[in-house]
Amino acid sequence: MDDFEDFRTTITPLLKERRLDTLRALLDAEDAAEIVQLLEREDAGDRAVLYRLLQRDKALEVFELLDQGMRAELVGGLREEDVQRVFEELDPDDRAQLIDELPAKVAKYLMRGLSPAERELTAPMLGYDKNSTGRFMSTEYVLLAPGWTLGDALSHVRHRGMDAETVYTLPVTSERREVLGVVGLRELVMGRSDSLVEEVMTDARSAVASEPAEASARDLVESGHLAAPVVDSQNRILGILTIDDATRILEEAEDRDAARQGASEPLGRPYLTTPVFGIVKSRVVWLLVLAVSALLTVQVLDIFEATLEQVVTLALFIPLLTGTAGNTGSQAATTVTRALAMGEVSKRDALTVMWREVRVGAILGGLLGILGFALASLVFGPPLGAVIGLTLLSICTLAATVGGLMPILAQAVKADPAVFSTPFISTFCDATSLIIYFVVATWILGL
Repeated sequence: MDDFEDFRTTITPLLKERRLDTLRALLDAEDAAEIVQLLEREDAGDRAVLYRLLQRDKALEVFELLDQGMRAELVGGLREEDVQRVFEELDPDDRAQLIDELPAKVAKYLMRGLSPAERELTAPMLGYDKNSTGRFMSTEYVLLAPGWTLGDALSHVRHRGMDAETVYTLPVTSERREVLGVVGLRELVMGRSDSLVEEVMTDARSAVASEPAEASARDLVESGHLAAPVVDSQNRILGILTIDDATRILEEAEDRDAARQGASEPLGRPYLTTPVFGIVKSRVVWLLVLAVSALLTVQVLDIFEATLEQVVTLALFIPLLTGTAGNTGSQAATTVTRALAMGEVSKRDALTVMWREVRVGAILGGLLGILGFALASLVFGPPLGAVIGLTLLSICTLAATVGGLMPILAQAVKADPAVFSTPFISTFCDATSLIIYFVVATWILGL
C-alpha cells in the first residue's frame, strides 16, 4: 500500500501539470494492477488521459482488469479511435459483457466497427440473456475429432491454439459438432503419438448455454476442470466456459448476495469512484421498502397499547424478543440460501427444509426460553418469566421455519433468494414476534 501511495503521490502533480511524456514513462514502468488501482482513484477526465498514455498491450491488460462499470465509464471518456481499438482487441466474452454496460447506440456503433471475424465471434453470445451461461462463454476454442491420432491432434493445437481462449481442456466433437468428450493437454502431450483421441478422451461435464451462469460456474469449479464445453439443447458445441470466468461469475454473485442481505444493491464499481448519488440509489429503494414494512410493527404496538399500559414491564422485553426473532430467521435464511446456491437444496425439498427448521427453531427456542424464564423470574416473578420463556420458544420456532422457507419461495417465483433474506425476514419477525408476545402475555397474565 505504501508503494502505491508513493506512486500516486508522484503521479498527481504531473497529471495536474499535464507533463505527459514523464507520465507515459512512469506508467510504462508500472505493473498493470497498480495502474488499475490508480485509475480507480481518479475522476473520469484524468482517468481517460492516463489510459491514453498506456502502450497498446498494457492498455488492453489494464482494461481487462477493470470492473464492468468502470470499463463503460472509461469508454465514454476516450476518443473514438481509442475505443474502437480496445473493443476490437477484447476477448469476445469480455466484449459481450461490456455491451451490457453501454448505451444501446454506443454498443451498436462499436459492433458495426468490428472486423467481420471478430463480429462473427461475438454475435452468438449476444443472443443469450445477460445472466445465462451463453453470455459468458468464449467462442475461441480448438476442436478435436475422435478418430485423429494424438500426434495429428497436437499439431492441430499448435496451429490453432494461439487464437484460442484455452488449450488445457479440448472438446472432442462429432461431424455434427456434438460433444463426445474432452481431452486434457497433458494427455495429448504425454500420450503415444499413434494413439487415437477417442482412446484418451474423458466424459465432458458440459454447460447448457441457456442455463444460469452461476449454476454452470459452480459446477465447473466443483468439478476441478479448467474449462467446460458450452452446448445447445442438442449437445452441439457453442463455446467454452473457462475456470477464470467461472470464478469471476461466482465472486460477482457472492458480492451481489452479500449486498442484498444488507438491504442494498451492489455498486458494481470501486467504492471511492462511485458517485454519491450512485451509492444513495443502491440503498434508498431498500430503505423505503423496509420503512413501509416497519409500519406493521408500529401497527401491532398500537393494537396492544392497552395491554402495555396495564403491564409496563412488558415493554422492557420488546427489543430482546424482536432481535432474537430476526436473528433466528436470518440465520435460517442465510443457511438455506447458501444450500440453494450450492445445489444442496431445491424447490422439491421445501417440506423437508420446513420440518428441519421447525425442529432447529424449537430446540433453539427451548434453550433460550429456559434461560429467559430463569432470569425474568428472578427479577420480575414467575408469571412474567413464563411469558418470556414461552414467547422465546414460539418465536424461534416460527422465525426459523419462515426463514428457511423464504429463499425456496423466492426461487420458486424466480426471484433472488438473497432478497428474501435478512431485510424482509427481520421485518416480518418483528411484527409476528410482538403479536405472539402480547397474545401469550394476555393469556398467562389474564390481561
